Amino acid sequence: MARSIPRDPELTVQEPDRRSSGTMEDKRNIQIIEWEHLDKKKFYVFGVAMTMMIRVSVYPFTLIRTRLQVQKGKSLYHGTFDAFVKILRADGVAGLYRGFLVNTFTLISGQCYVTTYELTRKFVADYSQSNTVKSLVAGGSASLVAQSITVPIDVVSQHLMMQRKGEKMGRFQVPGNLEGQGLIAFGQTKDIIRQILRADGLRGFYRGYVASLLTYIPNSAVWWPFYHFYAEQLSRLCPQECPHIVFQAISGPLAAATASVLTNPMDVIRTRVQVEGKSSIILTFRQLMAEEGPWGLMKGLSARIISATPSTIVIVVGYESLKKLSLRPELVDSRHW
Repeated sequence: MARSIPRDPELTVQEPDRRSSGTMEDKRNIQIIEWEHLDKKKFYVFGVAMTMMIRVSVYPFTLIRTRLQVQKGKSLYHGTFDAFVKILRADGVAGLYRGFLVNTFTLISGQCYVTTYELTRKFVADYSQSNTVKSLVAGGSASLVAQSITVPIDVVSQHLMMQRKGEKMGRFQVPGNLEGQGLIAFGQTKDIIRQILRADGLRGFYRGYVASLLTYIPNSAVWWPFYHFYAEQLSRLCPQECPHIVFQAISGPLAAATASVLTNPMDVIRTRVQVEGKSSIILTFRQLMAEEGPWGLMKGLSARIISATPSTIVIVVGYESLKKLSLRPELVDSRHW
């Protein structure tokens, strides 16, 4: 990251720098593992398992963030912790995982995301050796592909997240839910799908697609350059004996917090478009500003950052470890971690 990797790292071995300053610089340098360095079979098998574990750990905060963004003012919850306690009291642990089974189908989009990201980095490398440029273009492209798969799953899972005992939150209500008589998970899913089809047709599953692209493409495009930037800065500040994974683990949450602050306004609008069935991003924005003012654009930000911090640490450590585990055997000894 501090230096570009050689164009043909399989054939090129850097001469050791005999100067002490050069040796220190080599140890500080974070070598990015690119697509051509990976054993693809290991990469995909380990990747699916890692992604599933991450989703289980952060899903409750995703549900809380969605409810905070949809509610009017503070009609139901006064913040992240308040929402957590109230949902737990009303629905138990299962209430924090409404829509989870449907959401697991986004594992497919997750694998498409990392594949697109790595392949795009490889493609852009033919035109630019700037890590910032490669990260920016690859992050945006990966998000475009992933969102095309994710949005229909998101629409269904978000409506399932809105199911609660008592007051109705979203457009659709699963029969029996108001009285607290839950249906089995896939029974609820089928009922929500039928209601979406009845109300909006097939287009209903792509409601908020443009808003999703306007949220996640910038988020992804910003996250990767900031991640590498923070890691590079920390590598210069930390002792040379410090493992690279430590400042990579710190850089991930810093990049996530930066990207969250920049993209949260669009995320609030996206959620409302999808859950409330609105058809206009601009009208949704105007209504939000009229009802809640500029602070309405920051709704759910704390839940987003709280969920992003541990999840990003796990994602970064997991992803970097995944790439190291998937490194082709002949390249293992040439890397300093």
